[in-house]
Amino acid sequence: MKEFKTILEAYNKVDFKERKAALATVVQVKGSSYRSPGARMLMLDNGRWVGSISGGCLEGDALRKARQVILSGESRTVTYDTSNDEDNQLGIGLGCNGIIDILIEPIDSESESNPITQLEAFLEYENVGAHAVVFESATNKISVGTKVSFNDKRKLEGSNILLKEQLISDLELVVENQKPIIKEYAIENKSIKVFLELIQPGIDLLIFGGGFDAKPVTELAHVLGWNVRVTDECVAHLVPINFPLANELQSCKREFVDQEIKITPFTAVVLMSHNLKYDEEVMRQIIGSDAPYIGILGPKKRADKIFKTLKDKFQIEITTDQMDRIHAPIGLDIGAETPDEIAVSIISEIQAKFSNRSGGFIKYRTGPIHHRDGKEDQVFRQVYLKNFFPKRKAD
Repeated sequence: MKEFKTILEAYNKVDFKERKAALATVVQVKGSSYRSPGARMLMLDNGRWVGSISGGCLEGDALRKARQVILSGESRTVTYDTSNDEDNQLGIGLGCNGIIDILIEPIDSESESNPITQLEAFLEYENVGAHAVVFESATNKISVGTKVSFNDKRKLEGSNILLKEQLISDLELVVENQKPIIKEYAIENKSIKVFLELIQPGIDLLIFGGGFDAKPVTELAHVLGWNVRVTDECVAHLVPINFPLANELQSCKREFVDQEIKITPFTAVVLMSHNLKYDEEVMRQIIGSDAPYIGILGPKKRADKIFKTLKDKFQIEITTDQMDRIHAPIGLDIGAETPDEIAVSIISEIQAKFSNRSGGFIKYRTGPIHHRDGKEDQVFRQVYLKNFFPKRKAD
C-alpha cells in the first residue's frame, strides 16, 4: 500500500494544466523479475516518475513508451524479455531470466476512467478485494485498460456490463483463495487477457507501550508505509514529539482495551510496555482477537509468566492456533542489542509473518524468491492472511 500512497501523493502535486502523465502497472511476469504483478509507477511527460516496475532496468524505456501513450490517449501493453543475456532490446543484457508485461495507461485527471481514482479507493479497503484489468484484447467491444473491481464490501464495480458478467465468479474466487490469477476469456469468439489482482489493506501496527524503545519501531514501520498506532495508559508516555511518525497516539486504561482499541485481521500487535501486569491484562483481552500476529518483548520466562497468569487467574487455555500467532520472545534472531537493532528484528519478523516466510537467509532458499504458478512459471504476489468475510454471491 505504500506505493499506492506515494503515487497518490505525487499525483496530487501535479499541475495538469502544465503536465501530462501515465500509469504503468506490471500485469504479468513469467520467470524472474525484480517486481511482481501489481507493481505500479506514475510517469510524467517531463521525465519524472514515482514508484517502480523493476530495479531500474525498465523505467527509462517505459517512460519513452509512456510518452507515446500520452500522445495517443490509448492504453497499451509493452512486453520486456530479460531472459537473454545478449538481448539488445534495451541496449543492455539484463540476464534477469524473465518476461514482463507492463500495462501503460494515459491519465486524464477529469475522466471517470482515471486509473489513479482506483488507487484512492484501494487505500480505503478494510478487507481484501479484487481488481481486474484487461491487458490484451482482440475485440473492439472491450479495450485494453478496461477494469472491473470486487471491492472490500463485496460490491461489483465497473461500467462494462459484458466484462462484469464474465468476471464475477473469478473475482470472487480471487478473494476467497486470496490468490491473483491471469486468465483468457472469449468475448463473442474474440480473446481478451485479464489480470485479476488481489487487493489487501496495508499492515496495521499496534504497539502497547510508549517507551523510548518503541520509537525506532514506529519509524521503521512508517518507512514501510504501515499504519502505526501507539497506545499506553500513561498519557505522559504518549508525547507527540517522541513519536512524530505515528499515525495515532491513544491513551487507554488496560481494563478497556477490548472496548476502545480496534484490532483487525491486518493488525500486528506488539507488547513492549515493560510492565508485566499491564501485559497480562492486555493479553487477556486480545488473545481472542483477529490479530494474526502478537509479539511480546522480553525473555521467554517472562512470556511464560504471562501464559501462566492467563491460565491460573483468568482460566484461559491458549490454543494451538493462538500460540501460532504469538511470538515470544519477539523478533528474528539477528543478534540485536540496541533499540534500533531490536526494531529491525521486530519489523522483519512481522513482515515475514504477513508474507508466510521463515525469515532465514535467501541464499539457502531452494525454491524461487517469488511465488510462482507451477504450470506456466508465472509470478504472483501471494497473500496468506485468512479472509474473515463469509462467502456469498456478488451483488
